[in-house]
Amino acid sequence: MKLYKKSLSALLLLPACSLAAEPLSMETLVVTANRSATPIKQLTSSATVIDSEALTLVAPVHIQEVMARVPGANIARGNGQEYLPALRSPVLTGAGGCGSVLSTVDGIPLRAAGFCNINELFEAPTELAQRIEVIRGPGNAFYGSNAMHGVINLLTPSVAENGTGHLSLEGGPHDYARLTASHNLQSGQQGFRADVMLSHDGGYRDDSGFDHQKLLLRHEYADDALSLSTSLLLTNLNQETAGYVNGTNAYRDSDLKDSNPNPEAYRDASALRLATRIAYSHNENLHWQITPYLRHAEMDFLQHFLPGDPLEENQQTSVGAQSAFYITLSDSLLLTTGIDMEFSKGSLKQSQPAPTQGSAFLQATIPQGKHYDYRVDALMAAAFAQTNWIVSEKLSVNAGLRFESMQYDYDNRMLTGRTQEDGTVCGFGGCRYSRPADRSDHFNNWSPQLGAIYQLDDNHQIFANLSHGFRAPQATELYRLQREQEVADLDSESLSSIEIGLRGEAQGLYYEVIAFAMRKKNVIFRDSDFFNVADGETHHHGLETALHVNLTEQWQLGLSATYAEHQYDDNRTLNGIAIDGNQVDSAPRFFSNLRLSWTPTQNTALEMEWLHQGSYYTDPENLHDYGGHDLLNLRGRWQLNKDIALSARLLNLTDEDYAERADYSSFSGDRYFPGEPRALYLGIDIHY
Repeated sequence: MKLYKKSLSALLLLPACSLAAEPLSMETLVVTANRSATPIKQLTSSATVIDSEALTLVAPVHIQEVMARVPGANIARGNGQEYLPALRSPVLTGAGGCGSVLSTVDGIPLRAAGFCNINELFEAPTELAQRIEVIRGPGNAFYGSNAMHGVINLLTPSVAENGTGHLSLEGGPHDYARLTASHNLQSGQQGFRADVMLSHDGGYRDDSGFDHQKLLLRHEYADDALSLSTSLLLTNLNQETAGYVNGTNAYRDSDLKDSNPNPEAYRDASALRLATRIAYSHNENLHWQITPYLRHAEMDFLQHFLPGDPLEENQQTSVGAQSAFYITLSDSLLLTTGIDMEFSKGSLKQSQPAPTQGSAFLQATIPQGKHYDYRVDALMAAAFAQTNWIVSEKLSVNAGLRFESMQYDYDNRMLTGRTQEDGTVCGFGGCRYSRPADRSDHFNNWSPQLGAIYQLDDNHQIFANLSHGFRAPQATELYRLQREQEVADLDSESLSSIEIGLRGEAQGLYYEVIAFAMRKKNVIFRDSDFFNVADGETHHHGLETALHVNLTEQWQLGLSATYAEHQYDDNRTLNGIAIDGNQVDSAPRFFSNLRLSWTPTQNTALEMEWLHQGSYYTDPENLHDYGGHDLLNLRGRWQLNKDIALSARLLNLTDEDYAERADYSSFSGDRYFPGEPRALYLGIDIHY
């Protein structure tokens, strides 16, 4: 049987497939790994699928709520729609953190290569998505820079039955309200769909909250050989941001946990993304797809965590195309090859409208006025090839190689050096901010991968994967310098990974157990002199488990659990303390998500969720820590008839005092983003 042809032919049918809320079968199809519909049992990488049923039940206000179901994912929620990512990694912060996890919608990255935003998933249509697929660790040749720790891909819904529509209304505490709606039209071989999401949150902390809007339009055409799918995504976020609360265990203080030390902070962001996927089956041995796309994003962001509260204004426009050609060489051998290209124009301006408050040193070194004003043109070009070979009935092997070139042309729009905007020298040895002279930077990277699957029997298999991921320095790390640094002598970060796993299914049980080890080199970080440098090294190893058990016809149990150690492996000294061998800060050894589901009738579904967050150090010196927490969430859904359903979610059932994120600063000490207290959300869904 030509197994690969069968998988490829499912590509066009995939949006209409109904997957289980967990990967209950090794036949579950995953698009993200190979840009085509591939059963999990053919993947040597680690993949998790969160389908529409899970998304409907969780109905996340923040994407962190649903990502908690993914082994290895430990996203740290900030205030509003902000977050810090963690995927088979510590929570990624600061220089080197942004852009280490690739965030995509229908396979197209949310941001241009080199211009990441660490909070960029707030631009993804999570509330409108059909499902979310997650690849953990550097997977294969299909993804290059920024996919070092993995890929989070949101798949948007295709055109459904002609004339159908959906309306959902939801309300919750702190004036929270959300409306989502969709409508479909079909005419012959063409289809149209529109989805919209409007939400308002008054915020559970003082002077906080957000208004969020998303619009998704889709047109589809398909005949026997050709399919076209065009989507337009528009997003807008207006957020009043609450900052850290300071002081040991401040998140437990009833007067502090709902306060906002930074009532002036805000974030306004908007984005447009247009893409067309063109897929064609030339014959039974050749299939190809090309996806041209256009993106534009802009954001105003008050950096409340920096002295002087400087305002950052950035924008970027990019055009690009992805391609993949699937060539069946024989019944057992598939070759996939392609070229990806992208051209981007970005700009950033940082300015401070008022004098810096605080010590005389801060006032003298952080001036009022413009700090940075630059433009960057970037060109990314990549070529890749991937082979999949069925060696025997029990053994299959895949191997891939990607070459990617990234070039920046930087244009400084201010005076070069560390002066004030008018050229005046700052006191106490010079200004904090430094602007390099115009320059070009070029980074070339190779990314090899080798994997194998051994079938123990029809329902159980062992898989292994050797892969190498990389991350080119981002524009802000190269050109937004500080103090006397004139050039950021940075190289691409690299991550070498090995993983071995066991997965299978039998009599209502699906399981996956994976052990991994990774070494990360050229880690970019900001040292004690505030220089962006790239000579850090860390190593990571751990165990991930996914489990789903049908206990009875009415009771199901789901588990996602991770044990991992992330350690510094270099000779760095911070504040006089050698950190070699220390645990990386913001990296709990253990975290888990346990779900017990009950469906007493066909029209009723209830779920109890237990979230466990282990303790972790909050500084690289390992002198301060956060003790962790446990949360209980209860969710229910009642289908009144075929058209109307009611839902309820009671989050933080026991009203636990906890921190979404804990941190330590040498300037302010222990600081926290307090977690939301007990919250009840009620909703109604109407289909017509």
